[in-house]
Formats: sequence, structure tokens, C-alpha cells
Amino acid sequence: MNIPAELKYTKDHEWVRIDGDVATVGITDFAQGELGDIVYVEVDTLDETLEREAIFGTVEAVKTVSDLFSPLSGEIIEFNEALEDEPEKVNSDPYGEGWMVKIKFSNASELDDLLSDAAYKEIIGG
Repeated sequence: MNIPAELKYTKDHEWVRIDGDVATVGITDFAQGELGDIVYVEVDTLDETLEREAIFGTVEAVKTVSDLFSPLSGEIIEFNEALEDEPEKVNSDPYGEGWMVKIKFSNASELDDLLSDAAYKEIIGG
């Protein structure tokens, strides 16, 4: 299982890459494996400001639909439009081309609540 050490994680199986005041967010390798083949990613919160843990979209797999939760408070400034045509990138490259949104976060103290790779591994039993 691939859990990059340089990323932060949430209990909801999202990963977060911080670059200045922007967080790139996607779902973890574990999450995509549990969901199975991703057939659709929907994000209808572009340009909206959300509170942490608010739902920013959904990911649809062959057997289920799961909500996506914002790991940080802030504005959804970008959606990975490549996923509209190729949602399977979430399966094949969850930490790269399978990213979902970018959030301009508004409360840096929330970063302290994100999980390290080691803490996330404990949650998933890795």
C-alpha cells in the first residue's frame, strides 16, 4: 500500500499536499482500493467557501457512491477537470494525476489536526 510520507491525511481517507496557502486534495490509495473502479467524480462546490469536514463532492465507483469531505476550511479554487473524462486516474495514480480539488485554506491551525503517514497507517491497520 502506497502512503507517501510527505503528505498529510484525514480519517476520511483523503490526502493533503500543502503548497503555501493552497492544499491539493485527493483520496488515498487505500480508499480507491476499497471503492474499486472509479467511474465518476463530481465536485459542484468550485468557487465556494466551505468549512472543514463539509462535503465538497462525491466519488462514484461501480458498487457505491462516497462523499468527499473537505480536510480544511477554505475556498475550492480548482477542480481536476481531467477526471471528467478519465475518472480512472483516481485508481491508477491517486497521489498524482488523480488529485481532485485545490483549496485555498483560511485557517492554518487546522493543519495541526491532519494525520501523519504513520498515524494514517495505524487507522487502516497498515
